[in-house]
Amino acid sequence: MLTRMALLSRTALYAALPFAVLGFPLPGSADILYKLTTKCSLNGAAPVPCTVQAEEDGNATLYRHKIGNVTETVRITDSPVTMALYNAGTKQWVGLSMASARFSSNTICFNRQQLCVVNPNYLNSVREDNPAATSKRDLVKVHFGRDGRIDASCYDDGCEVIQK
Repeated sequence: MLTRMALLSRTALYAALPFAVLGFPLPGSADILYKLTTKCSLNGAAPVPCTVQAEEDGNATLYRHKIGNVTETVRITDSPVTMALYNAGTKQWVGLSMASARFSSNTICFNRQQLCVVNPNYLNSVREDNPAATSKRDLVKVHFGRDGRIDASCYDDGCEVIQK
């Protein structure tokens, strides 16, 4: 389990490639890696209590975010490395356009602020797995192109430079 978590933490923010996987149903059962009671927000709203359950499901890890009566699920696959968000309305996985992490607030956001979660466990594992890359860093962003390839990744002030 720790090896899988180390691989995911290393790859998720730095080398993730999201692909839209059409017609792929949300799995019903998986091995639970951990459950975290924390705060989440949807579409830029104020954070509210939520639970995050990480589940191993084949070559993927599912992060189920239960926020009130809403469940948002992020899937990260190992090979190829991809990140996608489950659309319950269409019952399809949709590739992410952006992922970011702010270490000072232990916050991870997907597609700007479509879904944000406070997850110190995950970000601590990122720091532990990549101490040289994350030392004295606060913000990490990854932007994905339509083809699923990383268009840009940045740290801290470099993110403002890329946006100009």
